[in-house]
Amino acid sequence: MASVETSLKEAMTSIEGSVGAALVDYTSGMALGTMGGGKDLDLTVAAAGNTDVVRAKIRTMEMLGIQDGIEDMLITLGSQYHLIRLIKSRGNNGLFLYIVLDKGRANLAMARHQLRRIEAELEV
Repeated sequence: MASVETSLKEAMTSIEGSVGAALVDYTSGMALGTMGGGKDLDLTVAAAGNTDVVRAKIRTMEMLGIQDGIEDMLITLGSQYHLIRLIKSRGNNGLFLYIVLDKGRANLAMARHQLRRIEAELEV
């Protein structure tokens, strides 16, 4: 099992094109850990904003009566992918992994695969 810091380091080093990564509590909107980012990517602001995205999708699914769980969400920008993976392992409801990828360097399928593996090994 991997710690938050170890998991975020793994995301930044093993996922090609990683720009920033965070573990976020979507009940509070707080980032429990961040790595990467910079002046053009404030991960604490992104964590809070993406909390709203996750909450809205969960509410919409409830209104539609969809019983299935969310694995991940993808937001595609002109130069970046923003990938949100909800954590479902070992009862860690209310958390998601968030990673920003450089679209020109990232392999989206591999990034999703790696993020799934990192989520499975994460111990919070």
